Amino acid sequence: MSGSTAATPFYFGGISAAAASLCTHPIDQQKYRLQVQTSKAGMLQTITRSAHTSGIISLWDGASASILRQMTYSTTRFAMYEVMQASWKTVVQPEGGKLGAGSLCVCAGVAGGLGGLVGNPVEIVLVRMCADGVKPPRERFGYVNVLDGLLRSVKEEGVRSLYRGLGPNVMRSVVMNISQLAAYDTIKSSLLATSQLGLKDDVKTHLLSGVLAGTIATTAAAPFDVLKSRIQSSAGKTDVFSIIRNGLKADGPLFLMKGWTPAWMRLTYVWPNTILMFVIFEQIKAQYQKW
Repeated sequence: MSGSTAATPFYFGGISAAAASLCTHPIDQQKYRLQVQTSKAGMLQTITRSAHTSGIISLWDGASASILRQMTYSTTRFAMYEVMQASWKTVVQPEGGKLGAGSLCVCAGVAGGLGGLVGNPVEIVLVRMCADGVKPPRERFGYVNVLDGLLRSVKEEGVRSLYRGLGPNVMRSVVMNISQLAAYDTIKSSLLATSQLGLKDDVKTHLLSGVLAGTIATTAAAPFDVLKSRIQSSAGKTDVFSIIRNGLKADGPLFLMKGWTPAWMRLTYVWPNTILMFVIFEQIKAQYQKW
């Protein structure tokens, strides 16, 4: 993140995100299931049914894909965000100083797009492993783990299948990165600059910044997230336009916000992925700088 006093190893972001995703996976799983199913079932009904039918441990189905996704997608977006900031400063702030909100958005958007491109193959396996629980047996992929999913996808559908839904996924990653990383940096800087609040650059400020950034990110990325998940969960030739047409017909415009509640809970509240990720990242970075 911005404001580092020492270079941060590129893999810290991926480690932080992977650790957080392991804790928040059950909620993430329900988000994908709500996004791809056509029923009106809510989050509590879906998660209760999953636990009752397959056991509590089934709530971590797809966790291997979630971890690898973060090690590819988040490692790339965090690392490139740092690289973009350093490069951008030489252009717009050659004499030093902090980047403005607009510059942070540019850096975060480019980093997010690259992260989405790198993470797309694993994202497909993750969506499919999570969505299997609400699909009829004949439509399930039945991947044993993330490596099995990647190998079978190539074998059964060809290499091009690994980039199904790439457009919506890259757009979702761009929007998510801008509204998460850039928003986090901007919010944290604003909170620290507001003397009346008396906040310091500590865990409390990181928590508050994470909650606000997570709420913004959830809302902004939701439509792209729904389109991406529906395309990637299908082995057929489903396209964006047919998904939008069918979704509007069945549920109206709000279908683009399906899964918002578990996505928001995952990012900000009950199992706070964004909060955990940023707090873990800040603590790892702080310890590294002490060394």
